[in-house]
Formats: sequence, C-alpha cells, structure tokens
Amino acid sequence: MSKYKLLLTDLDHTLLRTDGSVSEYTLDVLSKCRKSGVLFAIATARYWIGAERYIDLLKPDYEITTDGTLIHSNGECIYSFEFTAGETNLIVQELLKAVPDAEITVAEGKTVYWNSKHIAESEKLYKAVYCEYDKPLECRANKIVAALEDEALARKIADTAHCKLQCFRGENWYAFLPLGSGKIEAIKALSEKSGICLEDTAAFGDDKNDIDMLKMCGKGIAVSNAIKEVIDIADEVTLSNDEDGVAKWIEKNVLGDING
Repeated sequence: MSKYKLLLTDLDHTLLRTDGSVSEYTLDVLSKCRKSGVLFAIATARYWIGAERYIDLLKPDYEITTDGTLIHSNGECIYSFEFTAGETNLIVQELLKAVPDAEITVAEGKTVYWNSKHIAESEKLYKAVYCEYDKPLECRANKIVAALEDEALARKIADTAHCKLQCFRGENWYAFLPLGSGKIEAIKALSEKSGICLEDTAAFGDDKNDIDMLKMCGKGIAVSNAIKEVIDIADEVTLSNDEDGVAKWIEKNVLGDING
C-alpha cells in the first residue's frame, strides 16, 4: 500500500510536455493510481477554461485552478477565493489608466472576460467572453491578469490595490490575486475538505509559484527542467517534463509500493 494518498501536480512544464501533450504512458500510470485508490489532483495557474481539456483528459479527483483561487471536484466548485466587486473594478481601472491598450483578463469562476479581438484564436482562452471594460464589472473576480512590459508598474498597481502579484517565468503576463490566496492556501483547504493530511501528499512542480507547495507537502518533487530555486528546495528531482518525469516517479514510488 502506498504511503501517499494524494498526488498533486502542476501542469505546464511539469506534467505536460513542452508541446502541451500528455503521453499515453503518463495517462496509463495515472489510471493505475486511480484504480489503486490513490487520489490525483492538479494545481495550476491556468484559468479553469484554460485547463478544461486537460481536466477532461486526466480526470483528476480535484482541480486547483486560477492560481489557487478555485477548487472544483466532479464539476462542483468547493472553494472560491475572490476580490470584492469594488476591488475588481479598481484593479481593472488602474491597469487601463497606466496602459490604456493593455490586454486584460478577468476570471470569475469558470467565466473569463477578455478585451482581446483574437479570442477565437487562443489555444487556452477561446471560450473567453469579450469585454471592453468600458463599464464597471458586476463580478467578484478570482484573478485578474494583464500584459505589461514593466514588472515595476505591475507591483505599483498591486500596492495601490492592496493585492497579491504573481509573476511567471518567461512571460510578460502579471496576475493580480486577492491577499491571502494562492496555491498553498488552496492546498490547505483541500487537505481539510478531503481529510488527507499534507504529510500523505506528494507534490510536483517547476516554477516559483510551486515552491511553497513543494515545501508544505510530505514529499516535494521537482522535474529536472525546473528553475534552480525549485530544484534547490525539492526533496527529490525526477526526470524532465519531456521525459515523463512525474509519471516515472509515481510508477517507482507509488505503484511500486502498492505492487510490492
């Protein structure tokens, strides 16, 4: 029997290959885990609609999405961390004031608003709703993201709005999140709701927003293509995302224990 009751993984550059695919080998390993009673969850910065095709493919027991501000299970939202409507509009207006033509996405649950004229062409957000933000939004956003060239500007807006700023490697997209939200807060909430303690959870990641997740779980595993900061704090390092590192670790350390 495996000592791990829950396997928790980031998607991009971790479980997913660099081209966004999932190997048949990985799908087979995850299927065997489900049959053995080990639960599987994803924890991703992606909006729910951006992760939807992987949710359909992977069939996780739990989905932590939208940078840890949402948790869904079997189609039901079981956790939501939100801005107030006033905070939502303040951030959008501050962004537009600083960069009038900035591309902005606003997520409210599974709905994403976006002021892009190229929504249909987006691989991740083709289901977004077009919005020009010319009128106040009547929603409580879970996450707001804007394309900005200057991190200093993003931090200034986050300070003005008294919210959390999340940056991602190699991207000029900056995420604005409610204070007190994030992957680790969602994982704590999931632990309470599932009854699975953090010590019985193994987590996989590659980027800065995975560091606390890997630290807090019973076993934190970095893929070998992770940034140095993640590799330095990980309990173990597995093969890269393009070598099915997550599935290889699971096969050896989880299915191996069960079959052994």
